[in-house]
Amino acid sequence: MELKNIRNFSIIAHIDHGKSTLADRMLEVTGTIEARKMRDQVLDSMELERERGITIKMQPVRMLWQGHMLNLIDTPGHIDFSYEVSRALKAVEGSLLLVDSTQGVQAQTLTTLAMARESGLVIIPCLTKVDSPLSRIEETTLEICALIGCDEKDVLKVSGKTGEGVKELLEAIIERIPAPRAEEISQKTQALVFDFSYSNHKGVIVFVRMFGGRIAKGDTLSFAASTQQFQALEVGIFAPEATPQDALEAGTIGYIVTGIKQPGIASVGDTIISAKNGAPALPGYSQPRPVVWASIYPESPDDFDELRMALGRLRLSDSAFTFEEEVSGALGRGYRCGFLGMLHLEIITERLRREFNLELIVTMPSVTYEIETRNPSAGSGPNGRLVVYSPHLFPDDGSIVKVYEPWVNISIITPETYVGTLMPFMYEHEATVDDIQQFGDDRVKLSATMPLRELMRGFFDGLKSITSGYASIAYEQGELKEADVVRMDIIIGDELQPAFTRIISRRRLQEDAEEFVERLEKLMPRQQVVMKIQAKALGKIISSRTMKAFRKDVTGHLYGGDYSRKLKLLEKQKKGKKKMREHANVNIPHDVFIKVMKQGD
Repeated sequence: MELKNIRNFSIIAHIDHGKSTLADRMLEVTGTIEARKMRDQVLDSMELERERGITIKMQPVRMLWQGHMLNLIDTPGHIDFSYEVSRALKAVEGSLLLVDSTQGVQAQTLTTLAMARESGLVIIPCLTKVDSPLSRIEETTLEICALIGCDEKDVLKVSGKTGEGVKELLEAIIERIPAPRAEEISQKTQALVFDFSYSNHKGVIVFVRMFGGRIAKGDTLSFAASTQQFQALEVGIFAPEATPQDALEAGTIGYIVTGIKQPGIASVGDTIISAKNGAPALPGYSQPRPVVWASIYPESPDDFDELRMALGRLRLSDSAFTFEEEVSGALGRGYRCGFLGMLHLEIITERLRREFNLELIVTMPSVTYEIETRNPSAGSGPNGRLVVYSPHLFPDDGSIVKVYEPWVNISIITPETYVGTLMPFMYEHEATVDDIQQFGDDRVKLSATMPLRELMRGFFDGLKSITSGYASIAYEQGELKEADVVRMDIIIGDELQPAFTRIISRRRLQEDAEEFVERLEKLMPRQQVVMKIQAKALGKIISSRTMKAFRKDVTGHLYGGDYSRKLKLLEKQKKGKKKMREHANVNIPHDVFIKVMKQGD
C-alpha cells in the first residue's frame, strides 16, 4: 500500500478510561474481527489483564478502512510502563487522547498528553462513555479545550460500549493524522522495537515500526544496541492475530520472529538494522532502570530451580525486569529483583504464582540509596558513592556522611472539598506541596514532590481512602535528594535477622520500631527459653519485648512433705533453663516470615 494511505496511531488515556473497549469497537466497525469471534478486551490477551480490566502489555493491530491501512497501538495507561509508552509514541504519527466524560481530565491524562506532545504527535481529543447517565459532556469538553487549546467542535464524542461515534472517529483519523513522510524514510533498513513477546517454539518476537528499507523472511539482521545478529524466521502483521507476510515495508507496523532464546538481547527502544548494510540506530534509546527492589524466595527450598527458570522466562518478554541470586540465612536462596514500580512488582509476582504455580515469599520493597561514606574507596557508584539496593547492606550509621534517595514529582487531581484533609496526609508522607491550581469547576490540581520510599508506604490506598476514590495521581521520576533515614535491625534471641532489616525515616523510627516488634511478638511461637525481640538503630536498642518460655510443672508429682523439696526442684529447673539458653538457637518458623511480609505489604 502507498505511504499516503497509511495511518499509524496510538490510544493514550488515564487508567480505566476505555482504551481497550474503544479498540474493540474499531475492530468491529472495520470488519477486522468477525462478529462471531468478538469478545470484550480482545486486544488484552493475558488472563491477568482481562481480570483486572487493565492493559499490561501493549498490543498493535492493523485495520483496513475506506482504502486506508490503520495501524493502532493500544498502550498501557499506568505510570510504571511510561518508558514503553514513550517508545510506542515514537512509532506513530498521531494519538487519540481519550477522556472519560463521567470523570473528566485525570492526572495520568496530563502525563500521557505531555509525552505525546514531546514526540510531536497530532492529537485527536476524544470524549468517551457519552452514553452513560453520569456523563458530564459539556463540562469535560471545556476541560479538554482548555487543556490542549482546541475548539469544541474538534472534540469527538464516542461510546466504546454502544459504538456511537466510532465511524466518525475513524474518518477523523484518516483526515487529521498525517501519513508517514517519504523524506523521513531511510533507504537502509531501520526498525524501531517498541515491544516484544516470547514463544517457547519461536523465541523472542519483536514488535517493530519500519522506518526504512524492507525486511523479508530469511534476512540477516542485527540489534543496534546489543549487536546480536539473527535471521528473520518469520515476518508479519497483527490482524489482530499474528499473520505472516512476505515482507514488512517502510512506514508499516508488524512483527519479526528472531529465534533468540537468551534473555537480555532484545529490549524496547533498540533498532533492528541489516547485518550487511548497517544503518545507524534510531535516536532516543535508553535502558529502563529499576526503581523498586524486592527479594523473592520460594516457600519451599525445593522450588528454587523452578523459580530461576520462571524468572528467566519472564525476563525474555520484559527487558525492564532484572534479577540476581542472593542468599539469606533465614530464607535460604532467592533472587533480588528490580522493578519499574509497585504495579510492575505486583504483576510479576502474580504471574509467577499463576503461570508457574509457585508459592513465594516477597520481602518488603525498597528503593536504591546512594551513600557518601567516610571511606571513599568503598564507593562503586557515581561520584564515588556507595550504591545500596538491599536494606541489610546499608552501612552502619557511624560510617555515613550523607545518604541520597530518589524523589518523585507527583500530580494529584481531586475535588476541592478534600484539600483540607489531604494536607496532613501529605505532611505525614514527607511530601512538599509546591503548587495548587483550580482545575475545572470544583476540582484542584496539587503539584508536589516526595521521597519514592514514602510513595510505597501505602500512599495510593491512603489517598483513595481520604478522597473517597475521587482523586487521581500521576508521578514521574525526579532527582536524588539528601535523605534523613536510618537502618533498623531486628534481633531475636541475640541473633540478627537480616530478612527483617529495613530503612526507615528518622522521625518515624520509634513508632515503626514499636509496631514491628509488637507484631513479631504476636506471630512468634514461644520457645523453651526466654526470648527477647529487639529493634536496634543508631547503635542502641529502641524497642524490646520479652517472650516467656514454656515451663513444665516439675513439682506436680509431689503430694506433700517439706516445701524445700519443691524449691530444690524449681532451682534445678532454673539452672537447666540457664544452661539451655547458652546453647539455644533461634527457631523462626517459615510461616512467620510469610505473615510478616504479607502484613508489611
